[in-house]
Amino acid sequence: MTIRILAAVGEPDAARAVSSLIGQLPGAEPAPPVADSTALVNALDQAASRSVAGAADPPGPPAAAVDELPEVVLVHERIGPVPALELIRDIALRFPAVGVVLITADAGPALFAAAMDAGARGVVGLPLGYDELAARVQAAAQWATGVRVHLGGGQEAAAGPAGTLVTVTGAKGGVGTTLTAVQLALAARAAGRSVALVDMDLQSGDVASYLDVQFRRSIVDLAGIQDISVRVLQDAVHAHHTGLGLLLAPEEGERGEEVDDRAARTVLSALRSRYELVVVDCGAQMQSANAAAVELSDVALLVTTPDVVSVRAAKRLVRLWDRLQIRKAEDTTTVVNRLTRNTEIQPPLVAKATGTHVARTPVPAGFKELQPYVDAGRMQDLDARSTVRQALWALAGELGLVDAPAARQGRGSHRARTSLTGRRRKALTAGPGGGEAGAPSGMHGPAGPHGSGGRYGPAGPYEEG
Repeated sequence: MTIRILAAVGEPDAARAVSSLIGQLPGAEPAPPVADSTALVNALDQAASRSVAGAADPPGPPAAAVDELPEVVLVHERIGPVPALELIRDIALRFPAVGVVLITADAGPALFAAAMDAGARGVVGLPLGYDELAARVQAAAQWATGVRVHLGGGQEAAAGPAGTLVTVTGAKGGVGTTLTAVQLALAARAAGRSVALVDMDLQSGDVASYLDVQFRRSIVDLAGIQDISVRVLQDAVHAHHTGLGLLLAPEEGERGEEVDDRAARTVLSALRSRYELVVVDCGAQMQSANAAAVELSDVALLVTTPDVVSVRAAKRLVRLWDRLQIRKAEDTTTVVNRLTRNTEIQPPLVAKATGTHVARTPVPAGFKELQPYVDAGRMQDLDARSTVRQALWALAGELGLVDAPAARQGRGSHRARTSLTGRRRKALTAGPGGGEAGAPSGMHGPAGPHGSGGRYGPAGPYEEG
């Protein structure tokens, strides 16, 4: 769905910042910002006049004058000469099918109530964050589109609420990232969810190999499309016989550079509008695309193994995310893979070293039980008695991925995080960081002294206080 946005911001610096951010919103069609309340009202009057002039029916009802109006108007608190709240009230009365969002540094309860009373459809706090702005704009656009459909002036209703986005990132290569992503997706699908599995390890993705898939379409085919329709999405997503929708990495790894952070946001937004759950395998090499996925995610998982090298890599990656304002450590969940009872590094130590929340459900070491299915590329057929599968499906339950849709709630959901722009984008575009190229993600090395890892209970070989 295309969302036409008109921003009214008086300060030049603020106007540039707002324009830059709304330009990254999926489906956004921003108009040049206006500098004061008079220019804003004149622009809306002109749009309404064009709608009436182009209408086939007489312009009697209000619906006849909405086709050319923007769906969303952003009003900065320092707009003038008319005060912001008074301006919002005037727009709500004269253009009732336009969703107005107030941008303010004071997002307290009193101002929020006053803005709602004036007719605003949302309030965004300063400094602007991508997630919060995207959520408010999307909600206002859905409301505006619904009003226009009800009045007869719109063509179709907006998409339903977005699904849950889960990213799975490896501390380094070969720690089991792809295995974790695949099994979490299969567990959610077995519970009746509609699930999309996205391979965003753009240079060396292995999801297709793990599920024995040969499909010529990939995420690259969606990279240059601004407004992804349902038909276009269906053409790019492979319908696997397990019921999963697979959006694969390109066969030619160099083509992964075509998927930047904006393309990633657009693709993930389109997937979330169609699937209840979107699981993204981000691999172990951070680039702008999978960094944007982590930034947008409701649940961000970081997979590591209980050894010094991997835990240090996990710590480096968490610090990288924090420096680039992608995600905070406390909003990240670490999954400990290949854990045995005799492992010196136990999950509480991992939590202390990384500063992240560590999942209560660890994954035992079980290379022998995995090897036949990995070699055959039939991970979906992994025996239900497998200790690895049992642990990963229990992890899906811990994360709320197999509960009723109304009950799911991921860590870090609805938190405002700054958009990945400028210096941050350059830092990630310059080259991979935060991981090493190694064995394919999900391939397990030799097991420890207790290769099968024993049969752990849901909480694993330790208990957190």
